[in-house]
Amino acid sequence: MRKQFLFGVVVALVFSCGAKADSPFIVVQSTTSTQNSGLLDHILPQFTKESGIEVRVVAVGTGQAIKNARNGDGDVLLVHAKEAEEAFVAEGYGVKRHDLMYNDFVIVGPANDIAAVKSAESASQALVRIANSEALFISRGDDSGTHKKELALWTGTDIDLSSASGTWYRESGRGMGGTLNIASGMNAYALTDRATWITFQNKGQLTVLFQGDEALFNQYGIILVNPNKHSNVKEKYGERFVDWMLSKTGQTAIENYQVKDQQLFYPNAQVE
Repeated sequence: MRKQFLFGVVVALVFSCGAKADSPFIVVQSTTSTQNSGLLDHILPQFTKESGIEVRVVAVGTGQAIKNARNGDGDVLLVHAKEAEEAFVAEGYGVKRHDLMYNDFVIVGPANDIAAVKSAESASQALVRIANSEALFISRGDDSGTHKKELALWTGTDIDLSSASGTWYRESGRGMGGTLNIASGMNAYALTDRATWITFQNKGQLTVLFQGDEALFNQYGIILVNPNKHSNVKEKYGERFVDWMLSKTGQTAIENYQVKDQQLFYPNAQVE
């Protein structure tokens, strides 16, 4: 109950502060990775300059972002869990889902790699090696897009996460940055999106140990919240933002964002 109350306070603050009361704005429910990576700080001023519309972001895990949007606490949804996004639209809460951009997930861990993750043949095998060696693994455990991906990777293995919880398998219940801070402090393994990892400052002894598996592909989608479900949705402004993000200008803005000479997101919108 307290967690729900705090989310309500955050959403209320996003709606009530920022620009002048009569200035046009939209609320985007998004993920911590788009915010923490600096991507939104890079591209949103460009959209605002061109459109005059301010974008206020609620950056939470994908699961929470979808819940917030389902409750009508936002005009646009920008997250990374395609199956959940498609369900959101199918249930009538979103108008249409569009592919927006992608990157990938990586498994990070201690440089000495006691679980021999680096030589694994797949991401799932890497996780099984961590489990079999009982090396510490920090899961977000928060129904975020990253957490959903992690659970999908465990599917098909014989690892019982419920019995492992609290032993070698620890659930942080935090965002990606907070989870990586715990992993760094405990010299543990973790699954993270690459963009957050590149911008993360407290790496400690952690390094990227496994990457490149097709199963680690990380697609982001963008959806206009359905105004027929929630009359408060700013359909005109939200639609303009979605169209801009899918346009050549928006896609170029995404492509041009780099940190440490590395591209963090790759645009892949297919506009009909």
